[in-house]
Amino acid sequence: MNPYIRALRAPFLAGSLVPVVLGGAFAFAQHAFSLPSFLLALAGVGALHLGANLLNDYWDARGSDPVNLKVTPFSGGSRVIQEGALKEQVVLFLALAFFAVGLATGILLVWMGRPLVLLLGGLGFFAGWAYSARPLQLMSRGWGEVVIFLAFGPLVTLGTGYVLTGALSHEYFVLGLPQGFLITGVIWINQFPDYEADRNAGKRNLVVQLGPARSRFPYAAIMAMAFACVPLLIRAVPMTSLTMLCFAALPTAFKAVRTAWRHYLSHDLMVPAQELTIRTLVIHGVLFSAGLVLGRLTGF
Repeated sequence: MNPYIRALRAPFLAGSLVPVVLGGAFAFAQHAFSLPSFLLALAGVGALHLGANLLNDYWDARGSDPVNLKVTPFSGGSRVIQEGALKEQVVLFLALAFFAVGLATGILLVWMGRPLVLLLGGLGFFAGWAYSARPLQLMSRGWGEVVIFLAFGPLVTLGTGYVLTGALSHEYFVLGLPQGFLITGVIWINQFPDYEADRNAGKRNLVVQLGPARSRFPYAAIMAMAFACVPLLIRAVPMTSLTMLCFAALPTAFKAVRTAWRHYLSHDLMVPAQELTIRTLVIHGVLFSAGLVLGRLTGF
């Protein structure tokens, strides 16, 4: 695969674009959907996410990635720097280029009458920078999981709602809670194979601090919360009960947790759990969105 494509780690875009789709579906259900604004939201969020991926690779190349011998298709970085396919400076330049695209998208949305986009986009940029870059490097201090939860869940749906409606609404914020839990689950499960390298490099994420055995419990709880909060959202927002379609992803989530519970010490056998966690995120988000759209179309 082309090293530039590998460096982007594009499959992980699901973590940011699915919440945009969810926010768009909620706006559609509220008769507030605009296709041009929705596409700009997708482009802006996607650019910021790709920039954050590249920045993470850049800083991990100076931290845990060089000593990580347990790489999987879902963890351990893109490896383009370690393999000599791209220089560190090139990866950093690409990160800044994507951040610039995100900024340009934000400026266009401001011109279209959405001035707070720069604030929301700035928060997204700060989250991506603070997660990986010095001096904060929140991923190494046990705060990275919290940042990911907010930045790829409630903040994305809140921002999407603002782009589409012109108003900041708590409804759009809480709408992102399930996706926030699921993207945190993705980050959490990916830290198991990286445990030894992260520990040796002084990257004290929560899995390193708790240890692999105890970290299984929070992972199971995080995955469960992605489903448990949906009935609460139906009552609080309110929204159509067709959003319960997302529970079709529950067997996939259960299989991910069961696999991780049994094989948490094997980086090879944890790969299916990593893949199942990402699949749960996508299925849950797509079916949740489909329920919102069907609710409007059917009046149910």
